[in-house]
Amino acid sequence: MKIFKFVGLSILASSLLLASADLADKATKAGLKAIPTDNAALSKLIDPNKTITPERVELGKKLYFEPRLSKSGIISCNTCHNLGMGGVDGVPAAVGHMWTANPHHLNSPTVYNAVFFAAQFWDGRSPHLEDQAQGPMQAAPEMAAPPSLVEERINSMPAYVEEFKKAYGKDVKVDFKTITSTIGIFERTLVTPSRFDDFLNGKKDALTDAEKEGMNLFIDKGCTTCHTGIALGGSMQPFGITAKYKYADVGDFVGDKNKMVKAPTLRNITETAPYFHNGAIWNLADAVKEMGRIQLGLKISDDEATKIVTFLGALEGRKPEVTYPQLPKSTDKTPKPDFK
Repeated sequence: MKIFKFVGLSILASSLLLASADLADKATKAGLKAIPTDNAALSKLIDPNKTITPERVELGKKLYFEPRLSKSGIISCNTCHNLGMGGVDGVPAAVGHMWTANPHHLNSPTVYNAVFFAAQFWDGRSPHLEDQAQGPMQAAPEMAAPPSLVEERINSMPAYVEEFKKAYGKDVKVDFKTITSTIGIFERTLVTPSRFDDFLNGKKDALTDAEKEGMNLFIDKGCTTCHTGIALGGSMQPFGITAKYKYADVGDFVGDKNKMVKAPTLRNITETAPYFHNGAIWNLADAVKEMGRIQLGLKISDDEATKIVTFLGALEGRKPEVTYPQLPKSTDKTPKPDFK
């Protein structure tokens, strides 16, 4: 009897391993890709122009947390893209200078894994992170700081100037583009591999049976049409294909000139509520059902939504350790905070 029991368990284990292999292959064919485990392969993806160095990353981190880059002196990149909260701020519409909510009622997208996006911003107007960093800094409802003020603030602090020289060479010009590009270089390192990646990279027991079931359903329902690639999103897609989004009247955003909207990454999605470009839905299962209705023309049941959400939990990634930096002190030449 014990022999038969052992043989039965062995067959079951072999079947589960085969099923896992089949699912991983199915996911790959559907366009899903894992974050590479090989450092050289990952570096090639996140740093194609070979701009990342330890000195630039450390400086970029300081600038990311630097509130004096804003007109008021109290808003940093981390204010809306909080690295301790999944890379977001947890409110429906971003709030910036003078407590101003985003005029289009746009939600702050996560900065984690943004290096894998094909385009930045909800309307995709920016091609990469270094360029994207220039936008919020200058935007009146966000950080409200013109380039000249940003340059004056940073150059007024000798410690920052010295760090730029160490990062770029003694002849570096500490201008707006270099400052914002350095932030982008830091953001390129904010990659969060997850158990989902472990599974696609060959660790067949990285996911539970329930997560595998949810992943299979995620693929079968057609969610990978938009949420694909390494980012499981990040590309420009038509929005409201089969029905009108039920909260379309919250804000006035309609996408780019072709009414395309950047599909948000699903990595760490369980940490980045509220959902959609206008942050109008707080419950992830509700968001899944709404996407099925307006993008796929499907009625996703409560049970199906629960299973898909179970899979999405496996996309919660391992965050890089980021220690809050000590920032250089202001000087008599540093422009004072301005709340106008």
